[in-house]
Amino acid sequence: MTAINRNQRFGGWITCPHPMIADCISHLDSLEWICIDLEHSPVDRQELFDCVAVIQGNGKKAFARVNENQVSAMKFALDTGVDGLIVPMVNSRAEAEDAVSAAFYPPKGKRPVGLGRAHKYGFAFDDHLSKNRDLELIVQIEHIDAVRNIEEICSVEGLSGIFIGPYDLSGSMGIIGQLNHSDLLNAIQRVANTATNFNLDIGAHIIHLDSNKLNQHIEQGYNFLALSTDMILMRSKFEDFFLKGTGEIL
Repeated sequence: MTAINRNQRFGGWITCPHPMIADCISHLDSLEWICIDLEHSPVDRQELFDCVAVIQGNGKKAFARVNENQVSAMKFALDTGVDGLIVPMVNSRAEAEDAVSAAFYPPKGKRPVGLGRAHKYGFAFDDHLSKNRDLELIVQIEHIDAVRNIEEICSVEGLSGIFIGPYDLSGSMGIIGQLNHSDLLNAIQRVANTATNFNLDIGAHIIHLDSNKLNQHIEQGYNFLALSTDMILMRSKFEDFFLKGTGEIL
């Protein structure tokens, strides 16, 4: 098995936004961060708030994947005090700059100020300003236009990393779901190489846990890896039980 070094950061992924799930997952010693998915999950503001508080209370970093690259989509997540944002479908330098502008306070960006948990409801704003400077901002590369513009995207000051979305990327290339297609693999490798050259984190989501896939990603330099999702892990555990117990999946 490939050796895991301290620079590889593994995370969990929450799509069922109950604080008990966030609490359970964030107690795992092997995970450094937990992401709450606002793009493809039924997460409301109260659920996000509660999950962030639980995750950070357990000593882990809380990330939110927002549903779009807009100030309105980011500001409440930021007000909850998340440690990082994952921003979908960033396809150009201008869009990467928009993400930076929305995520950071002036002079680095144009993030609006609102009373919230992030700065103890106005009682710790100076500390919060310092924390905002260290916010991790990760943009998703999931369209062929982003691949074409990857050097310009990676050059934007304020980004912490990139997160590759192979399914949407394959769709934009006319080969949707063909995850082993050489054109897709070449595009992904170009993105990963460029991110490495710019000293950015390289992220990906290993939906179905597999040691070979994990080792392959580690060997290719990925260091920000989301491991499955809460719902997939729950169902797969049941399927494994029935498969091993009866030879059938019910």
